[in-house]
Amino acid sequence: MAFMRIAVSGSTGLIGRALVHSLRSDGHEVVTLVRRPARTGGEVRWDPHRGQVDTAGLVGCEAVVNLAGAGVGDHRWTAAYRKEIRDSRVLGNAALADAVTSLDTPPRVLLCGSAVGYYGDTGGRAVDESAPAGSGFLPEVCVEWEAAADPAREAGIRTVFARTGLVVARRGGAWGRMFPLFKAGLGGRLGDGRQYWSFISLHDEVAALRHLLDTPSLSGPVNCTAPEPLTNREITAAMARAVHRPALFTVPRFALRAALGGMASDVLASTRAVPRKLLDSGFAFAFPGIDAAITAALSGPDPTAPGR
Repeated sequence: MAFMRIAVSGSTGLIGRALVHSLRSDGHEVVTLVRRPARTGGEVRWDPHRGQVDTAGLVGCEAVVNLAGAGVGDHRWTAAYRKEIRDSRVLGNAALADAVTSLDTPPRVLLCGSAVGYYGDTGGRAVDESAPAGSGFLPEVCVEWEAAADPAREAGIRTVFARTGLVVARRGGAWGRMFPLFKAGLGGRLGDGRQYWSFISLHDEVAALRHLLDTPSLSGPVNCTAPEPLTNREITAAMARAVHRPALFTVPRFALRAALGGMASDVLASTRAVPRKLLDSGFAFAFPGIDAAITAALSGPDPTAPGR
């Protein structure tokens, strides 16, 4: 990748922090979008809910990456939090799409976060990027999320949607919550454990995003998942092996529904997404298997550590 000026939103999140660290380590100029007044030349103020972006800070950017969005697993899914999940994604994409199309020299690529939740519950059926959207709250959000970037695509800007699975990382996200439980011997499968989880190591997620930025032939949706999704039962066994603890517990479906409300149906859903477009474009995974991904998360450098 030639040295570029790149704008990134969601830079304090799990993936955003790691991506910014990777880009800056390789000498790229990264400006981050913030919701408060900009304090340095490396920050750009925006207010996605009001559709406001300080476009002067985007001048000269060859790429814009939008990873902003309220955490899906951070709160119980009340009606208000469902709205926050939806608005933080849809309004953010809409604001940035309008902003980049207004520039005299727009960026070459707009890379937007998305999720394999687009496909809904696929059971044991493997799906690639050609599969239609599923039904339910998360698929509906993903459809609106991606459609909000239509102005950029229609203006001729290469627009890519990184449909990401569960990211295996030491801190943050689903795995950041699971590791302490398994280390304490309290880990276990969810429901019957037969639901497929499409996972990806944090290292490969960042590498995939950089591949998307640097591969002009890629546009539209791209699944960012490891080549072989596994069942929750298989992942539970791998977690137990990695931390040398038994995984004896099972969280029954009724308990999940009581604890998580509407989110339980998505936790128990089976999404078997495969990264067809990544593989066809020549992307090579460093940690394609779950054991390697977990080991890398536990023993490798942590790009999300404070101060990075």
